[in-house]
Amino acid sequence: MRGLNLRAYFMGVLLGAAALWPMAGAQAQPQAQSGSGAWPTRQAIKLVAVFPPGGSVDQVARILAPVLSQQLGQNIVVENKGGASGSIGTAQVASSAPDGYTFAVVFDTHGVNPTLIPNMPFDTRKDLVPLVLVGTSPMVLATHVGSEYKTFADVVAAAKAKKAVSYGSIGSGSLGHLAMTLLAKNAGLEWVHIPYKGGGPLMADAVAGHVPLSIGSVFVTKPHIDNKRLRPLAVTTSKRSPDLPDVPTVAESGFAGFEAPAWWAVLAPAKTPPDIVKRMNEELNKALKNPEVAKKLDAQGIDVLGGTPEVARVFIDRQIDIWAKVVKDNQITAD
Repeated sequence: MRGLNLRAYFMGVLLGAAALWPMAGAQAQPQAQSGSGAWPTRQAIKLVAVFPPGGSVDQVARILAPVLSQQLGQNIVVENKGGASGSIGTAQVASSAPDGYTFAVVFDTHGVNPTLIPNMPFDTRKDLVPLVLVGTSPMVLATHVGSEYKTFADVVAAAKAKKAVSYGSIGSGSLGHLAMTLLAKNAGLEWVHIPYKGGGPLMADAVAGHVPLSIGSVFVTKPHIDNKRLRPLAVTTSKRSPDLPDVPTVAESGFAGFEAPAWWAVLAPAKTPPDIVKRMNEELNKALKNPEVAKKLDAQGIDVLGGTPEVARVFIDRQIDIWAKVVKDNQITAD
């Protein structure tokens, strides 16, 4: 089990990410079920990964799909619908028929988009119902191994001494950007944000020492830590990451209560029948307890959580509220 990751935000509607429909894993054939209107019986179930192929959202969807297919006895397909920080794919699901055949796999951007992106074509709270909180993961604040910063305390000391402290994130409005903004505001510190267009460009400059500090997910950061090219200074979850057990949390480093996890969840259109919400929640929790699923999510740096739809709703609502205040107070806009 593992904890969190964060992503770049796009202003406007980007319609370029064409829908892909690969079959996810071994496909089980539909099984006969008793009772009229039994679910699922009549068609394949679609998991809409609201980011392009290759990222963590895509990976989560493709890890879950074959196991859910086997459990439900129904074909599961994964469709990538990226753009506008996940809001295009989410809008597609929000407007889909609430019949239990279309679900969204979303990322932590889902909790920021309502404030960051103006005029979204759906209401995040009213038009979608959370099914399960898949898990969380920490962000890692890291520096080049040759850097003057040996600990997070060194970074804080430099900022307090009014030295120029700059850091890179995967984009303006990303969780890393918002987390560092919240931390600076709460501590009365100042540092300069350098937005990148995703984790690849950020890591390239970080390992080359072109950006003094980077904040990114465990998934994108840990390989460079293992290769001794980056030095981890702190993680943003409330507890230490099992992936980086020797790295202190920001909260441990003098900022009690600080927490900024990346997270993944599965959602359904609002008005999906309660019995389908209940069944899908049960199947998702069963899948998350599958040893192979747990192992694969662990490899993504995700701390698997699961739980009830209400647990997911409360968590997501809290994330929306927390980051809405940060975005508004600091007048943050997307790239």
